[in-house]
Amino acid sequence: MEEGKHQSRREGGRRHQEREKGRERDRDSVRQESRRTEKEMRVLEKHREKHRDREIGMLADLASLTILLSAKTPSIMAATTVLVFDFDKTIIDCDSDNWLIDHLGATKLFDDLLLTLPWNTAMGKIMEELHSQGWSVEDMAEVLRKAPLHPNTISAIKSAYALGCELRIVSDANKFFIETILEHHGLMGYFYEINTNPGFVDEEGRLKIFPYHDFTSNVSSHGCPLCPPNMCKGLIIERIKAEMVTEGKKRIIYLGDGKGDFCPSLKLSEDDFVMPRFKYPVWELITENRELIKAEVHEWSDAEEQEKTLLQLINKVAMADLSNAAQLIDCKLQTVPISSPHGTFPKILPVHH
Repeated sequence: MEEGKHQSRREGGRRHQEREKGRERDRDSVRQESRRTEKEMRVLEKHREKHRDREIGMLADLASLTILLSAKTPSIMAATTVLVFDFDKTIIDCDSDNWLIDHLGATKLFDDLLLTLPWNTAMGKIMEELHSQGWSVEDMAEVLRKAPLHPNTISAIKSAYALGCELRIVSDANKFFIETILEHHGLMGYFYEINTNPGFVDEEGRLKIFPYHDFTSNVSSHGCPLCPPNMCKGLIIERIKAEMVTEGKKRIIYLGDGKGDFCPSLKLSEDDFVMPRFKYPVWELITENRELIKAEVHEWSDAEEQEKTLLQLINKVAMADLSNAAQLIDCKLQTVPISSPHGTFPKILPVHH
């Protein structure tokens, strides 16, 4: 019986040792699990920090863009706008051909030429006559420098350029007349391009004027029934609009006064603006055919109203572009996931020792 008691105690001791070993294994398992859990938590915390840094970076970039747009408006937004000016009675307040001819006393001779010749051809002929009378190119240039160009128009050109607009000229005058006048007023550098009839001084010092589009007699090469045979401004506007697509430009603001400005007005879209001079031929044509004009129409009567209207339009489109950009930024902000302190990761329960 005593032996049985000893055996029972030994058996109990063995079971106790096994239980202690089991508890030790459990403690080891808990410690290992704890170490693994701590390691996972460190990895997840690093992931959270990286995620938060990315969010902060995205928000900072968007905030910087917002500040930049606000600070540069309307100069950045206006960079998507192309201004197209006629020249005679739009930039200068007269017709440059008539200004020169009248001041050199050749009005009657020119009127006689116009009885049988298209205007551009007659201009080439009258230059020959004036040179034969002893007038030099410098004499002509001196007369052209006195052509009226209002200070408000000069201010409008400089302001539009400073705001980031691209300025072009599309005119049925000629290169020599336009460049002489613009250079005199220090405005040549403000224009990206001048589309007009060629006019240059030859090796004998004589001014030669040619058509923009070649033509024979009164038969035009461009085939447009609305325009004179030497120039279709509508074709030029189509080419400019094609260039604008590749350059990221969005709209045209077109300013003109004459019948030749009606065709390009028809080429403008709903995104564009046309500024006809009040009670001048293009204004009358637009008024009579309003249903054909897709662009928004804003008339002007003098240089002061021209400047005011033009700058208001530039500001209008700049604000519209800024609003669109702000909406884009707002959409981007809504797509940025802002993490909670625990992010979207599963919650890890603490292990008690």
